[in-house]
Order: sequence, then C-alpha cells, then structure tokens
Amino acid sequence: MDIRFLRYFVVIAQELNISHAAILLHVSQPALSRQIADLEDRLGTKLFIRGKRQLQLTQDGYYLLERAQEIIGLVDKTTYNLQKQDVISGTLDIGAGESIALNVVMDTIQQLLHKYPDIRVNFHSGDSDTIQSELNSGILEFGIIMGHKELSNYHSLKLPDQNRWGVVMRADEPLAKHDQIHPRDLIGRPLITSRQSAQRKIFQTWSKGLFEQFNLIGTYNLFYNAGLLVKTGACIALTYEALADTSEESGLVFRPLTPELTDPNTLIWSKSRNLPDVDKIFLETLQKNI
Repeated sequence: MDIRFLRYFVVIAQELNISHAAILLHVSQPALSRQIADLEDRLGTKLFIRGKRQLQLTQDGYYLLERAQEIIGLVDKTTYNLQKQDVISGTLDIGAGESIALNVVMDTIQQLLHKYPDIRVNFHSGDSDTIQSELNSGILEFGIIMGHKELSNYHSLKLPDQNRWGVVMRADEPLAKHDQIHPRDLIGRPLITSRQSAQRKIFQTWSKGLFEQFNLIGTYNLFYNAGLLVKTGACIALTYEALADTSEESGLVFRPLTPELTDPNTLIWSKSRNLPDVDKIFLETLQKNI
C-alpha cells in the first residue's frame, strides 16, 4: 500500500469533506476521489459513508484511521532519524503508566534536552498491556512496566524507586482518621482499582483471605477520572502514592496500605531491533544516573 494513499485518507478522515481535503493536499477533487475509491477497492471495504454535504467514517474507516496514523508516524520517525545522522537528534518514544517514581527517567531526559537541543520526546501513557503492544509494533522504543511481569522477551533495566500502594478517599471519610489501611478496613466499602492490578490479583494475596469481602465496583486505566469519582464520595480508590492531588484544598487524602505493598518500575526495550543513536544515549545516561 502506497503511504501517499494513507496520508490522503487521514486528511479526508479528519476533514470529512473531499473538497476541503483536496485544498489542503493541493490536488484536484476528482483525482482525490478516484484515489480514495481505488483504496477502497484494494481493501475490499467501504471507508466512508457519502452524505450530501459531509462524509462519515465506517467502522472499517475508523480502524484504518487509527492504524494509518501509527504507520505514518513510524515512517516519519524512521525517515527523520535516517536523515539526521550528522547531529545527535531524533525522537525518544517512551510509554509508561502514571508514577511519581519515574523522576530518574525525567531527570535523564532533561539532561539530554539540555545537551542535545535537537532531540524530541514523545510520552505515551497507558497500562502495561498497551505499552507492550506499542513496543512490539515499533511505535515505542522504550516502555516502563509497573509491577511484576514476565519480561524475558525484552531487554530490561530495573529503576531504583518503587510505587507504594494506598487508598485515596475523601477527607471526611471515617477511614481518613487512620494513618494506615489494613485489609479489614476495606471490607464492604465500594472500591475502584487499576485494571492492571485487578488482572494481576495482587490484593487477593495482600488481603490474606479477606478479598472476597471487598466490594470492587470497577477499574480504571489511568487515575485522573477515577479521582473525580472519588471526589463525589461514590467510592475509595486503590492507587499508587502521589497520583492524586491531596492538598488541603482538594478534599482528598492518601493513606498507605499495611502490610506495605509496592510495585517495581522496569524499563524495557526490544531484543529484536537495534536502537537508534538517540535511544542509546538515553539508555547510557540513564544507567549512569542510576
């Protein structure tokens, strides 16, 4: 498939109007219409529903838009890295979940940006499944996995700081008077936790047989929206320390779990691909900082 067709398709999908897209792409409207029709014929599916004034993406169209943006980004990144070999430049693509324990990574990136001003950095937020999928597909060069997972298929580097588990709740919750939260304190209370921790079943072990009495009402991927739900008083969140604003004005508090429960942070990268120079420099600098 010609990458040019994908670029045309993405612009049309964003504009949802052939005439507007043709102006942006500096091609004639009939030529653009023919090229999209040819793309649909090659793929054997309709990508757009044609209305009188505006196009609408089909389900296959939405799927191709997501994949096309990934492919175009990968092609552009590869082209840029190959063309800029005369200076230390390129793009760091790093995927990670949310954690205050990533400061050593951020300090390393700050050093590189200061020393090599042509370097750029893209952060991709997500849970470990999303990060590993994007790493395997080449969208990311590095991923940071939180928690204990089988990572033998990757090169890996354990980061020095860990994530401490606790609960975030409204400051007027009775449990807010406790300095630490025991498993028995959570019995019957509406709880929400991360999707990854639910999949790993880490609280079954931590609760020492009391987990079946917990009232787990749902999961979150990244914490921000879960924090909004906690503010309503609907639930208490099991989460890492320092992800929520627990200042006095926020109305929320964090209390650590006891027995203490922590997760490591591990930097991973592919064993099957050679790292570009900018990624090698990042890795070398990070190892020195650690």
